[in-house]
Order: sequence, then C-alpha cells, then structure tokens
Amino acid sequence: MPDTNSDFDHALSICRKIFADKLIDYGTSWRIMRTQAVTDQLFIKAKRIRTIQNTGKSAVGEGILPEFIAIINYGIIGLIQLELGCADHKDMNATEALNFYDRYAKETKELLIEKNCDYDEAWRSMRTISYVDFILTKIERIKEIEDNNGKTKVSEGIDSNYKDIINYAIFGVIKLTE
Repeated sequence: MPDTNSDFDHALSICRKIFADKLIDYGTSWRIMRTQAVTDQLFIKAKRIRTIQNTGKSAVGEGILPEFIAIINYGIIGLIQLELGCADHKDMNATEALNFYDRYAKETKELLIEKNCDYDEAWRSMRTISYVDFILTKIERIKEIEDNNGKTKVSEGIDSNYKDIINYAIFGVIKLTE
C-alpha cells in the first residue's frame, strides 16, 4: 500500500541532494533573485515540462524529472526569498541555506499531509500533465498577486501558492521515480 509520507521523504531526499550539490558549485548565488525572478524561473521549468510532454522531445537531452526537481528547489528558494527578501550578494552559507530548505520542506510536507487527508490520495490517480497544468495555473496566480504588490482580497498568498507548486512537483517526482 502506498505511503505518501515516505514517498514525499524519498522524493525530497533526491531534491535536497541536488540542492546541496548545487550549493557546492554555486553557493547561494540565488539570494540575489527577487521573488518575481523566482516565479519566472518556475514558469520556465513548468513550460519546459509541458513542451516535452506535448512534443515528446527534449532538445537538450534532459527529461521531465530534472525539471520537476528544479521546480521543487526553486519553490523552496522562493519561500526563503519571500521571508528574507533578496540580497545584493551571497549573504548566507550552505549550512544556513540547508536549514531554511529543511524548514520549508517540513512546512510544505505538513500542508501536503493535511490536504491529502481531505482529498483521499486523489493525486495518485492523476496524470503528470495535470500536475504541470496546475503548477502553471498557480504561477499565473502568483504573477497576479505580485503585480498587485502582494495584496489579495480573498485568496491565499504567494507563499501558499509556492507550497502548492512544490507539492504538485513532488507528486511528479514520486510518479516518475516509482
């Protein structure tokens, strides 16, 4: 019987390893990104998945799985940037970055577990194309909120949308690694 808790942990361990390895290569250079740039990076990754799904081709030889992983990692970067704001330079070491990563991963997992109880594992019956379409929809919502200076009347904020994006991408990683 599938276990979403352990499936999430396994998928996230793949993503965290890549995040940690990139910290070795690039440090925390992403700290200079404004949240709008993070949102655009998420858009690029999701559009690339959709193009690969639609055409069956990848011009650079990478598949869908690395893009879902990137969406998860950029989603967590977005949450960090929302909290701290952007910096003019790398102002955080790898240990601090991983501590933020772990904190936001934990919060996102808690949200997934709560919603999954309400939706009764419905994500397992969905197709990965739906995850991508939902991610793109959430990105469009975030852009609207960003264009409105972060203000909403009745909707969730940017952080909630980032967490939903991360969770849809986690579902994609789980499905593609099963």
